[in-house]
Amino acid sequence: MVQEWIDMEEMGHGFFVPVVVAYIIWKDRERIMKEPVKPNWWGLALVGWGFLQMLLGFAGADFFVARTALIVSLVGVAWTLLGTAILKRMLFPLFLLVFMIRIPLFLYQQITFPLQIFASTLAEHALSGIGIPVLRDGNILELPSQRLQVVEACSGIRSLLSLTFLAFVYAYFFDDRPWMRPVLFLATIPIAIFANAMRVTLTGILSEFDKELAEGIYHTLEGWVIFMVALVCLVAVHRLIGRFAKPAEA
Repeated sequence: MVQEWIDMEEMGHGFFVPVVVAYIIWKDRERIMKEPVKPNWWGLALVGWGFLQMLLGFAGADFFVARTALIVSLVGVAWTLLGTAILKRMLFPLFLLVFMIRIPLFLYQQITFPLQIFASTLAEHALSGIGIPVLRDGNILELPSQRLQVVEACSGIRSLLSLTFLAFVYAYFFDDRPWMRPVLFLATIPIAIFANAMRVTLTGILSEFDKELAEGIYHTLEGWVIFMVALVCLVAVHRLIGRFAKPAEA
């Protein structure tokens, strides 16, 4: 029996984060410029902290520590040159810069395996429910024609991070209520997890009809479609919450 690896290429959002951050700051430039420019030399301490953090990160081969040092230094520079009032206005876009940095490896490994098992379990029940015989052994799905292994790339952690970033950006542009941002952030967790399980299930279904439909360009398109479904679900959750929240605020 041929073993098929579900190589699930997730959307890489890291390169777009600085562009989005720059646009948010530019869009909010009028409110930012209304604040007085009062340089605060305490920001130099934060710049120094960022420099030491970078050295420690490279010395210990911890790239998460080294990369986040850049964000710490940027906050320190903004605090030093512009002052506390302007820095407060820019905290949200500066916070978004965290999403361009990969999470620590030890945390990534702790999260991915439970997500692999969860996606495999949901896919097993879904495939059985539609009449496709399947036997699950951990994160491996034994189908009549082949074996599908839900590897780390199939855990959904990357799509979860991308969807989380988009949730914060979406809430910023389409909802003035600050509390909506953490609410949509929490909503992305079950949406991304179930969307990933749907993708594993769909891969199993397509592979039973034709193995080529679960590979290559077809598999990539499948990932885009599922991710768009997840985005639609996120918008639907926002609309649903807004419908119940408006009467309470009125």
